[in-house]
Amino acid sequence: MLFNSLEFLIFLPTVLLLYWFVFQKNLKLQNLTLLISSYIFYCWWDWRFLFLILLSSGTNYLAGILLANKDQKYRKAILALSCGINIGILGFFKYFSFFVDSLISACAVFGIHLQARTLNLILPIGISFYTLKALSYTIDVYKNKLEPTKDIIAFFSYLGYFPQLLAGPIDRAINLLPQFYVKRTFDYDKAADGMHQILWGFFKKIVIADSCAVYVNQIFAGYETLPASTLALGAVYFAFQIYGDFSGYSDIAIGTSRLFGFSSGPNFSAPYFSRDIAEFWRRWHISLTAWFREYLYIPLGGNRGAKARVVRNTFIVFLLCGIWHGANWTFLAWGFINALYFLPLLLVRKNRRHTDTVASGKILPNVKELFEMLTTFALVVLGWIFFRAESVGQAVAYIERLFSNTLLSKPVDTGAKLMLPVIALMVIIEWLQRDKTHGLESLKLPFLLRWFVYDCIIVSVLWFIGREQPFIYFKF
Repeated sequence: MLFNSLEFLIFLPTVLLLYWFVFQKNLKLQNLTLLISSYIFYCWWDWRFLFLILLSSGTNYLAGILLANKDQKYRKAILALSCGINIGILGFFKYFSFFVDSLISACAVFGIHLQARTLNLILPIGISFYTLKALSYTIDVYKNKLEPTKDIIAFFSYLGYFPQLLAGPIDRAINLLPQFYVKRTFDYDKAADGMHQILWGFFKKIVIADSCAVYVNQIFAGYETLPASTLALGAVYFAFQIYGDFSGYSDIAIGTSRLFGFSSGPNFSAPYFSRDIAEFWRRWHISLTAWFREYLYIPLGGNRGAKARVVRNTFIVFLLCGIWHGANWTFLAWGFINALYFLPLLLVRKNRRHTDTVASGKILPNVKELFEMLTTFALVVLGWIFFRAESVGQAVAYIERLFSNTLLSKPVDTGAKLMLPVIALMVIIEWLQRDKTHGLESLKLPFLLRWFVYDCIIVSVLWFIGREQPFIYFKF
């Protein structure tokens, strides 16, 4: 079931009615309602893979209980077994065919022609996200940062929680699971803000991302015959497509959680206003960045020790972040490029010089801030070309044509220029709201003007709704 579908517009109010009006006085029944609803939500896509969520939930629930044992060798064995099962399932479904194909291609270079067969595996939707949530629980219990739960309904609900099930955010167990233990009461202000965040998410997904996708697909498909100016437009549009798509999903997921009385931190925080790559990665897909920092980068040693170790740790994290996104060399290349961007700042210890909000308290940035933002955005856009391309070769060819003598020519009229005013509107709203968690939070406008803005956004969503595209991160 997709957020941007008619089924979801029927599903969500139905679940909310049961949750708040039928089972409001019973926490167990509220959690059970969420659990059953989450499984229905998932089965709407493909019921066959529900057993994987059940297997992951059961494995990690049991592991948590067994980790209460005080014998350290026993605990290490349980942790290793639990992590092995989680990573093994993810690796099999997501990377088996990729590694076999890569092995066959590598051997062919040396004249060895293998006849190995790959499996036509369907990637279970959401597996990358709920696997990281499961790992966070087991690891935190092992580290004694979290008490193992004996509430099986609460734990299964946490891992299968439908707003976050298909594409995050990746709320760690230490943050989200305890919220399933306490009674939740309906808060009008929290629910109203949740509705505003959902509306802003739909705007970014349907009006921005889905519309940009039409032109991005055209430009990337015909890049060999188009001038560089059009290719630049296509690359910029993809930057806004993936941002609108994924941050839009996150806004809908977080806003929906608020309707049920749950709180989640922001998953995006105006990333395209970043002044360097380090700041970008603190503001883009925040939950994933935090997960890799907590469970991989810091255990590897982080930025402590010799520079060679710092370089190693940085590349390991970014390469794994890249391959997490998909089984393709393009994602590894994207991760490698971002590591190259990030590493100089880290080595000279300037990776945390921009931890505040850009131009805080001012309407416009100064010249230096504007230059830093545009430079960072340009670097990010170049990286996104690898993310979007079908192969590394296509990405390299696209960039070669991008830096040709037709860069300053007039773009081919594909209709894409019509999106520029809409993108500009989103950028202006997000700039004015850059210190907020979403674009419509606490709009400081007169009542009638504020509702005029809401109505315009609703009308624009309904106007563009015929161009529905699958959420990009569903395939990750």
